[in-house]
Amino acid sequence: MYRTHTCGELRMQHVGSTVTLSGWVQSRRNLGGVTFIDLRDRYGITQLYFDEATDAALRERAGKLGREFVVRVEGEVRERASKNPDRPTGDVEVVVQKLEVLNESKLPPFTVEDETDGGDELRMKYRYLDIRRNPVKEKLIFRSRVAIETRKYLAEQGFIEVETPFLIKSTPEGARDFVVPSRMHPGQFYALPQSPQTFKQLLMVAGMDKYFQIVKCFRDEDLRADRQPEFTQIDCEMSFVTQEEILNTFEGLTKHLFKEILQVDLPDFPRMTYDEAMRRFGSDKPDLRFGMEFTELNDLVKDSGFVVFDSAELVAGICVPAQAASFSNKDIKKLTEWLQRPQIGAKGMVHVKFNEDGSVKSSVGKFFSDEQLKAWGERFGAKPGDILFILAGEAESTRKQLSELRLEMGRRFGLMKEGDFKPLWVVDFPLLEWDEESGRFHAMHHPFTSPKREDMQRMLETDMHEARPEDFLDLRADAYDLVINGAEIGGGSIRIHDRALQEKNFQLLGFSDEEAREQFGFLMGAFEYGAPPHGGIAFGFDRLCAVMQGQQSIRDFIAFPKNNQGRDVMIDAPAPIAAEQLEELHIAIAKGAGEEA
Repeated sequence: MYRTHTCGELRMQHVGSTVTLSGWVQSRRNLGGVTFIDLRDRYGITQLYFDEATDAALRERAGKLGREFVVRVEGEVRERASKNPDRPTGDVEVVVQKLEVLNESKLPPFTVEDETDGGDELRMKYRYLDIRRNPVKEKLIFRSRVAIETRKYLAEQGFIEVETPFLIKSTPEGARDFVVPSRMHPGQFYALPQSPQTFKQLLMVAGMDKYFQIVKCFRDEDLRADRQPEFTQIDCEMSFVTQEEILNTFEGLTKHLFKEILQVDLPDFPRMTYDEAMRRFGSDKPDLRFGMEFTELNDLVKDSGFVVFDSAELVAGICVPAQAASFSNKDIKKLTEWLQRPQIGAKGMVHVKFNEDGSVKSSVGKFFSDEQLKAWGERFGAKPGDILFILAGEAESTRKQLSELRLEMGRRFGLMKEGDFKPLWVVDFPLLEWDEESGRFHAMHHPFTSPKREDMQRMLETDMHEARPEDFLDLRADAYDLVINGAEIGGGSIRIHDRALQEKNFQLLGFSDEEAREQFGFLMGAFEYGAPPHGGIAFGFDRLCAVMQGQQSIRDFIAFPKNNQGRDVMIDAPAPIAAEQLEELHIAIAKGAGEEA
């Protein structure tokens, strides 16, 4: 046999036992007549011992072992003279009596250690080596545990797991699809699903009642640290449910995962409307681990002769507690320049310092008296030693800029504590958002989201030919997002289950009747055969794992991720395919830069 025990299993109770271990050589240390080898497998590391009493041929073979050689050893477990308290097996070692090299290894391109000398791109090229390192291996094991606990919880709640197709029809809504050409149907294409949305709704029409799937989804979009072209969702749908029942069910799932995996008891999740979240934090995914809520100043600063405030739709700011002394004029200038970057786009920033001696100092002191500035401080609840940062401009963009500033202050002053989790539900999203560039509405969530019950009749009865865009901007959706620590973990809604209402929503989104029938006729047809009221949610599984471990990037929670350009540098994909394959697929590639027909 290859092993009687793993390399993370041996303890003092095994002293005197003869054992067989197999694994990879982590390191070798030659100390005169004594050689130590650390043998590693998925479960841990065990120290192997060779000395002058060891057979000479065995010592010679041990001396030739390199990093990442795969070996099998047999020997006796004994207590270590010099113990390692940082290693679970650190009280014992194996005195080797037999050694077999199962496979040699080339010198790895980077050290397979927790702290490695390999850069991101190199480690991704040799991902199979990177996974041997504890930081990556443990994230994948963590992901597995979360998946198993998810399945256990949902099964106990009466959900059934159903697999939905990966080869589906392309739709224009949402992000770009990845498309797959059909050999059997020239000129026609499948699409890889961005989510199983319509299929899970059809499962509710089919009477399955409670569905879930831990499912791979695909989006051809620009990449960030928390995005990949392929990602995983915990996808769920339920029949005959209200929004409240869905929130309670998946709040329960979240609490279960944090308790079972992290031993963290989450409190009941607060609820916050979309409008409230935007007003207080400038974001529909606010980080509640710290304060610095927005305070508005329009009524105190208008008609002051300071044109920046007088011409602004919104003047608002945040109070950074006990930090006035830490901001020099140079620091404030740098912060202002940070806000003025194109990514944020602020035109400038006003500051007010409330000094410990009771004096006030501001960048707009010549326009406002100390009494006026102190009145601002009272509005903010500022104390001696605090500093106000104030932005002004168009309301929506000013709130977004102020949100970025708030988060930067939270990062800068260490207010996002590790192990501190602040979940909330954001509810009552707008149903639609108007796009000036295209001159049409887009669904805030997706086209199948139901308006709130009190808005349904108005939506159905409004004449599309006479209506103006502003007639629909106040429509609210039965939609909800789960947010933890400023990250959107999941989102869902009550769905439309009535054909007439679904047709009306497609009209609002700019679909002609023909386009709606061509793309979604199968779903609207199903609604005519007794579709029950239903709703659901999808959690970003990769992102949930990252947030639970306090990580920003989802990449290390995916076994074989793509890089920032969407490439798999390990297998070198995407890649050209043979001309014969292209011909079978009825695809002609035009000659272009660096390409051959």
